Amino acid sequence: MGRTDIELLSTERRDGDRAATVVEELADLLVDCVEGGASLGFLTGLRRAEAAQWWQRALAAPGSLTLVARDDGGAVVGAVRLLTDTPANAPHRAEVAKLLVHRDARGRGRASALMQALEDAAAGLGRTLLTLDTETGSLAERCYTSWGWERVGVIDDYALTPDGRLAATTLMVKRLPPRP
Repeated sequence: MGRTDIELLSTERRDGDRAATVVEELADLLVDCVEGGASLGFLTGLRRAEAAQWWQRALAAPGSLTLVARDDGGAVVGAVRLLTDTPANAPHRAEVAKLLVHRDARGRGRASALMQALEDAAAGLGRTLLTLDTETGSLAERCYTSWGWERVGVIDDYALTPDGRLAATTLMVKRLPPRP
């Protein structure tokens, strides 16, 4: 396996040209994952322009962090988001969203590296409870379980798969040790 670089994208650090390049790479990544059957809130046939618009909004959203994994050549091959915009009574928790790894880059530890970096970032922000939802029975659910996530419930017929079938969603949590 080659080196995997994880980068925290920050709106303060992104210049115009670089931001546009990252958005285009993230759009390609999202389209690839949806076309590969990943349940990410989009349906098969997602257009690249629509994916780019989604990423532009997502990267500009306050209360969120986006981490990307890059391959040896510097290309974006994975991403994950941490949503930290929580109610006043929930400053200890955050939600994990959109763990993506390009189909050509899977099986090389990139998802694991992204999740570890995300957990480190969450802990650094004082978050001790992470939540996520994922398609029940999916490879993603098995990965989360192997990374120490706990299954807390299932909602039948929660979302459509990319090909339009109703599918159950598993709700999961992971507790992080408080940092001093």
